[in-house]
Amino acid sequence: MRPTKSTYVLTFLAMIAFAGNSLLCRWALKTTVIDALSFTTIRMLSGALTLWTILRIRNSINYEYTSVTGNWPAAFSLFVYATAFSYAYVSLPTGTGALLLFAAVQVTMIGYGFWQGERLQIKQLIGLIIALAGISWLLVPNVSAPQLTDSLLMLSAGIAWAIYSLLGKKATDPVSVSAGNFMLASIFSLSLSLKLISSVKIGYLGILLGITSGAVTSGIGYVVWYSALQRLNITSAAVVQLSVPIIAAIFGAIFLNDTITLRLIEASIATLSGIGLVLLVTAKDVRK
Repeated sequence: MRPTKSTYVLTFLAMIAFAGNSLLCRWALKTTVIDALSFTTIRMLSGALTLWTILRIRNSINYEYTSVTGNWPAAFSLFVYATAFSYAYVSLPTGTGALLLFAAVQVTMIGYGFWQGERLQIKQLIGLIIALAGISWLLVPNVSAPQLTDSLLMLSAGIAWAIYSLLGKKATDPVSVSAGNFMLASIFSLSLSLKLISSVKIGYLGILLGITSGAVTSGIGYVVWYSALQRLNITSAAVVQLSVPIIAAIFGAIFLNDTITLRLIEASIATLSGIGLVLLVTAKDVRK
């Protein structure tokens, strides 16, 4: 399918949601008492409830009945991503975690695209290198040698998210599919939470952040992402996600009083320019 202006708008909104989700996770897991699994479970449950409510409202407005769908492979991928990400985020430095996460996403998605017959043109490859260089320039100063277990968790999170994104290209109704995926993922989270109930730690702020993450930046954000994926090829869908650390850093400066540095400005220009080049070449190819 040919990307439209609405595709790029949806993609941009999805990246904002992902960046917001990163900030909420960072806020909850690094500054409140909530444990990683409880945060994940609240996130999955609130996302499921929000999307189920949206689906019911849509059905009543359209005077039709659309059932919750979803599938077990996507739900399990979502569960693995959210759980592994939360556990790794507790111990890994932000820069190290982001590099591991997005390296795994890029390798998995672009590798799968190559296997499916997608080939990077020279200009796209240049754009990818520029974007990766920009991200590295931003994150490398904050990278430290991670522990093996935490590294494997974050790499697993990246691979699981890539699989979840790839499966989303087959979603015909993003709302019903996402609602089903979150409901099924909640089963995994609740089951694990019950087994590890002795280690549960929660607090009001952590619960609130988990609900916000699940309902807004995860639940609604992933519906928007699934909607955008219908018209993005695999390579574009992978590369555009490199903008998330940049947006998250900008949000951190706005909402968490992080410093806007010259490095952030330079990295933002490089990363976004590289992404733009990849998308521009892709759009030209589709029009031919």
